[in-house]
Amino acid sequence: MQEWLLLVYKIPSEPSRYRAAVWRRIKSLGAVYLQNGVCVLPYGRDTERQFRMLWKEIEDYGGEAFLIRGTLLAPAEGIIKLFNMARDEEYAEIIDRCEDFFKEIEAETESRHFTYAELEENEEDLAKLEKWLKKVMERDFFQASLAEKTKELLQECRTRLDEFADMVFTCEDSMQKKP
Repeated sequence: MQEWLLLVYKIPSEPSRYRAAVWRRIKSLGAVYLQNGVCVLPYGRDTERQFRMLWKEIEDYGGEAFLIRGTLLAPAEGIIKLFNMARDEEYAEIIDRCEDFFKEIEAETESRHFTYAELEENEEDLAKLEKWLKKVMERDFFQASLAEKTKELLQECRTRLDEFADMVFTCEDSMQKKP
């Protein structure tokens, strides 16, 4: 039976940066809100450690927090659906960025802009996408539906970048041969 960690917290309204910091931290952990000030994560040593650190942070901000570990008496499908919806939103953002990446490669190819600077810029963009995907996958506790599509599109980005690199190298090689 799945165990859960429930963080219930309250933070003073001012300064607002404390609330924003906690919200960002909760989002980065992959937790979902059940209601305002109540969020949940599947239990695990790592998730407990992260929530305990956040609990301490909330208290340092002058707030109060309670951390509860337990099982859900009603079916967990509703909570799992919330997790998968949150991850699918993140995957959808990456998918959109992959589409932008494809358009960028196409534009550079059509304009025959085969330079090492463009290749390096595209490498950096792809590295950011790969890093982002890794973070989302680490908090995808229940295998959201867009995970596989996102991985496939990222692989397609890698393939297109490799093809673009080949064109850059071919162009550079031909420039080297000219007297």
